[in-house]
Formats: sequence, structure tokens, C-alpha cells
Amino acid sequence: MNRGRGVRKRTAPENAPETFDEGILAEVHKHFSKVKAYVPPSGGEWTLPDPSVVLCESNVSHPRLQVLKQSLNEVKNLLSDKDLSIWHQHTCSTNRAGTVTAHLRSTVNAELCTQAWAKFYEILGSFQLLHENALKSCELNSIHLCEAPGAFISALNHFLKTNRLHCDWNWIANTLNPYYEANGRGCTITDDRLITHTLPWWFFGSDNTGDILLQKHLLELQRFVSNMSTVHLVTADGSFDCQGDPGEQESLVAPLQYCEAVCALLLLGIGGSFVLKMFTLFEHSSICLLYLLACCFRSVNVFKPGTSKSGNSEIYIVCLDYQAKESVRPLLSKLIRNYGPNLASTTALFPHHCIPKSFLSQHEEICTFFHALQVGTIQENLRLFSHMSVEQRRRLDQLRECAADFYSKRFNVQYLPRKSWVCRGGVARWVKPSERKQMGSFNQRKEMQLQGWKQRLAQGNHWGFIEGHHVGMEGCEIVLSGPMDECDLGIWFVLEGAALPKVCSSTFCDQELLDFLNEALEENLKLNKPNLMPTCGSCSIDSPVDILSEICSLPDVTSCLVLGSRSCIPHCTTDSQTFSFGFCTYDSICILLCSGQRDFQPFLLQSNLGCIGTHDQKRTVLLPLSSAVSPVGYGLVPCPHCQSLSLLFLVLPPPLLFLLTAGLNWGTFEESSIPLLAAVSQLIQTLSPDLYSINRIKMLLYFDEFTVVLKAAFAVFPHTFCTLILSQRDRLYTQLKQ
Repeated sequence: MNRGRGVRKRTAPENAPETFDEGILAEVHKHFSKVKAYVPPSGGEWTLPDPSVVLCESNVSHPRLQVLKQSLNEVKNLLSDKDLSIWHQHTCSTNRAGTVTAHLRSTVNAELCTQAWAKFYEILGSFQLLHENALKSCELNSIHLCEAPGAFISALNHFLKTNRLHCDWNWIANTLNPYYEANGRGCTITDDRLITHTLPWWFFGSDNTGDILLQKHLLELQRFVSNMSTVHLVTADGSFDCQGDPGEQESLVAPLQYCEAVCALLLLGIGGSFVLKMFTLFEHSSICLLYLLACCFRSVNVFKPGTSKSGNSEIYIVCLDYQAKESVRPLLSKLIRNYGPNLASTTALFPHHCIPKSFLSQHEEICTFFHALQVGTIQENLRLFSHMSVEQRRRLDQLRECAADFYSKRFNVQYLPRKSWVCRGGVARWVKPSERKQMGSFNQRKEMQLQGWKQRLAQGNHWGFIEGHHVGMEGCEIVLSGPMDECDLGIWFVLEGAALPKVCSSTFCDQELLDFLNEALEENLKLNKPNLMPTCGSCSIDSPVDILSEICSLPDVTSCLVLGSRSCIPHCTTDSQTFSFGFCTYDSICILLCSGQRDFQPFLLQSNLGCIGTHDQKRTVLLPLSSAVSPVGYGLVPCPHCQSLSLLFLVLPPPLLFLLTAGLNWGTFEESSIPLLAAVSQLIQTLSPDLYSINRIKMLLYFDEFTVVLKAAFAVFPHTFCTLILSQRDRLYTQLKQ
């Protein structure tokens, strides 16, 4: 029977042999069996310490574990001179499970099928995560922390649907909000393919940052899920970029893991399960956290999925059957009072003497086991990097082929039609080219950190594009045809969030270009030149007057409205018998490319509202902008796009660039749009610059239904827009003399 789009289910790779030799099968089986469990002694000595001793003493080191840590770091140091991209390509080719995700995409129609998808499906197939009581009651409630881009959710959906576990599944997810631009690039995953389709199920907190390290967000999340009868499952897949200090990854990520664990212990119901991503377990902070979990759950397992690359330190703590919800409450109250980004970073959760020797003994055995696996993999990869024979390559290919087949059969992964996906229409295929790119070896990156931003920019991939001079009206070939289909402003609403100190990341631009510009702006601030924008005599860009002259000559345009003061377009002749100009004048215009600047949002909002009521269908509107990275701006762009025939942008000499709409008729706004416009008008008053307070004022983050803005056809437009602007600004700042 055909399923989905007429694609038939396949259960094995094409042209794959049906059987493999015993040696291959044994190695693959071992690869998918990396698990150790903590086994409490029969005497019941593993009990929770008294809350009075919690967070009172300093962390201590454990000599045997520190020897393992030093040994592992010595092996890792052998990679310091390896180019990261080349080494990554090599380790992908030696990874036994390296073809599993591609196999799943082609055979079982997995939604958002990433490595995280494969890891969590493997966990679901290896442990009884879903409590029998939940399945019997036909209700399943799950919370997913640090979940972006959403692969655990899509994997759980696939598992439930294909195993015919019919239940009313309710899920809530949390992650750092990819639309809040103050979230740093090292912590934020900007892949929002699933988020854009499921925004109501994502919890970002009252300030819309999504930061689960904030105590207020912990308590707000508890209230947010209070309508659930109980919580059966909590997953926590949090981490952040530790490339700058990989040897201390465990210590750096520990506060996040503590907060995730506290959140799980607070939210889970009796009998619930918890899955927590951790790394090495050599520090006292890890020992205490694992002992806490061992005292709260019937079963605690340390699991290295076969689909997790063997050379990294990633492991998953799988906790089953939460039993200590009442007994842990006093201790949990103290942890909540101390909850935050520094939880257990300076003081130990438990004193050393509170950890039983039987637990420490098992913990050392577990650490030794996973240490040996990781060291062995790195050493093998180093040997194969130096030389890989034809026979070694052939055997690796067999192992990879066998692993893909083994995974599908062992975990009974079945085909799921698209209509049963979380996003039934399918996740967006367009992926933003703003993901973090690591270049060169670790040693080279450390050396580059000592260089200035201009030197690093000149050595990077963008320099060839940036050093070119601008000629003519760049960007005018990028046209967004309108009016936009299916754009009902009546269903949009406004979301506010914490004020932006600066734009650290954006879904609408190349991240590296933005990083360089931020460094340039910070350098200007140190030089007391915050608003200085250099110019380039070699660039040949049409002036605003030249552009207006060309607009005047168009036969189907009789008027032009400039959303800004006359200072934006100096020496402009105002009206003639056949053409008229108008200006919506406001006090100031933002100079720097930073959506967090105080007067930017009021200007942008007022400019758009100033157009309402004009009825001339032959009018062109020019919107001078100097910021182009914010969802605020691109939440407003569809407003004219809904009503215009076309939309294009023009890059002009600094500090201006223009967003131009042709055939605009704001007077055709439907009455359903009035509530949104009224809300925006009221918001302008709260965004007034003289009312600003860093601790008090919020900023407009984005509009919803924001998914309209993020459709692939529209998303390419702002990304191209921003790339031109960022490259222009970066190049001009390189010419600024110190």
C-alpha cells in the first residue's frame, strides 16, 4: 500500500548485502551497547543528605578521576594542530553510525532527521522511558528543555505513531529564543524549521529570551504546565560552544545541567523519566548531581548512543521511575532559592563525606569505561588520518552499512507518512546560512583570538566579497513581488521582550559578518566615535537624489512619500506639476546597525503608521533604514508587502539604505488590521527614548503570526538585504583610522 507521496517503505539500504560476517556484526552490536548503570546496594545507604549541608562546602577533586581527565586531555591535545573542517570530514567517514541518518531519511520518512533525532530514538528503543501508567491512561505529557531545533520532539512523535501507542500526547518545549537577538551565537541554535510551525508549544518565559537559567522562568514554566495532570517525561539536551576551552567543557556546562535537573525534579510526576545530556564525569559537581539523581530514581543509566560520535565526550543520563518527589522537596526548595547561572559553580551540592564509597566506586568504574572508549576512538582516528589502507576503508564501509541496517532493525524504525508528522505540512526546507563555522586548527584559532578584528576579517572567507567596491544601486535586482498571499494582519499580535543591549545573533543575516560589525562598533565606542560612519571614495553609489529622479521619471508613479526627515535626502526638489513629494518627519534616525538602539523601534513603528490613510495607488514609499537584522523590522515589512505590487531595497552611501515599495496603497488596509495597528501605536509610547530604563523597559521582539514572515520565499529577501548592508559596513569600518 502506498503511503505519503507514493513512496514505499524500505527496510534496508539499496544494494546492501543481506548478511554480514560475524566480526562485523559483533563490532556493530558492541557499538550500540555502551551503557552502564548505578546499582544501589541492598543496605539502602544511598539516601539524600540533609538540606542543611547542601551548597555549604567547596568542591573537591578526586585524584583517580583527575588522572583520567588529564589522560583524556593529553590525547585531545594531539588534535590541536588538525584543521577542524578536515578533521571533522575524516571522523565522519570513520564513524560507524555515520550513514544512519541518511538511511532513515530515505527509508522511514523521518521528520527533522538529524543526529539528535537518531540518538533520542535510540534511547526510546533501549529504555522503557514511557511509563506504563501513562500508556494505560492514554495520556502522555512531556517537557523538552534546550530542545532546538526540535529533533527529540519529532523522534518521540515518530516513535508513538509507528508503534501505535495511541495516547493524547501533550508537549511543551523550551530553548533560547532564536528571535531574541541578544542571545549569543555560542548558546543559541538558530535552526527554527520546526519552531516556526509550532510556536504556541514553545516556552520562552515572560521576557521571551527562553533562558532556562533564570529562576523566574523556572517558576513560570511550572505554572505554564500546571494544566497537565502530571508530567511523564522530561528531556534536557542543553549545551553550548566550548571550542575555546574544550578541556574544561564539563565544568563550563555544569550550571546548565544543574538547572535542567532541578527543573526536571520540580516538574516530573511520580514514576516519570528524565533524560539529561552530560559529558565527562570527572568533577565533584558531576558526582554530586549523579548521586542526587540516583537517590531520586529507581534506575539511573549512563548511556552513549551508537549514533553519538565515539570520539566526543557526550553521554546521556537516563533516569527511570521517579520515586522521591516528596522526600526531595526540602532539598529542592533550597536549590530553587539558589537557582541560576552560578548554581553549584563555586560550592559543592553535597560535601565529599556525604557521598557513599559504594557510589564513588561505581562512578569511577563508569568513568574508566567511557574514558577508554573515547581515547581508543581518538587514537584510532589519528592512525587512520595518517594512513588508511584500501582494506581498512573497505571494512569501515561495511561497518557503516551494517550499522545503518542494524539500527533500523534493532529499534524497529518504521515508515511514517507526512500527514502524521508534528508539522503536517512539512518542515521548511530552507536553512539559514548563519550557522557557526569553525575554521582552522585549535592552535590557529587561539592565535587568531589575539589578532584584531580587521586582521581576522582579512583572513576569513568573506574578505573577497567585502573588499569589492559598490557600484550603482546595489540590491535593486532583488525584488519581492506582491501583494503577499494569505496575509491576514487581523490575526497578528505583538510580543514584547527584554531590551536588547546589542544584536548578538539574527535569523536574517550571516553571523560572522554580524560579529565583525559588533567588534567594529565596540572599537568605535572605545575611540569615542560611536556614530562615526566612514566613507569610501572608490565606491560609486547613486545618491538619494539620483534615485528620486529616476523614480520621478516612471510613468506609473505620481508621488513619493519619504518616511523620514528632509535631512535624509538633502538638495531634494519638492514638488512639480506632475510629481509630488511628502515627508513623515521624526526627531531622529538610527545611525548604527543595531536593532537594540533606543530610538530605532519608535522610528520604525511610527514610519509605518504614518503611511496609514494614504490612498494613492501610484505612490512610491521610501523607508530609510540603517538596521536590517531584527524580526521587528521584518515583521513590519509584510505590512507594505501585503498591499504593494513589489518591494525592493537600495544600498546607498552611509548611513542610509532605502526600502522601496512600488504600487503601495495603504488605504486598502482591512478593518481587521486595526487592532494590531492600535496595539503598535500604544506600544510606541512605551518605547519612547526618554522612558528607557535598562531594567524596566521591554522591546518589541516580533509579530505573530510570524511564520508568515519566515516563509522561504520571503526569508531570502531580508538575508540578501542584510548581507549587502553588513558587508558594506564591515568594509567601511576597516578603513577607519584609529
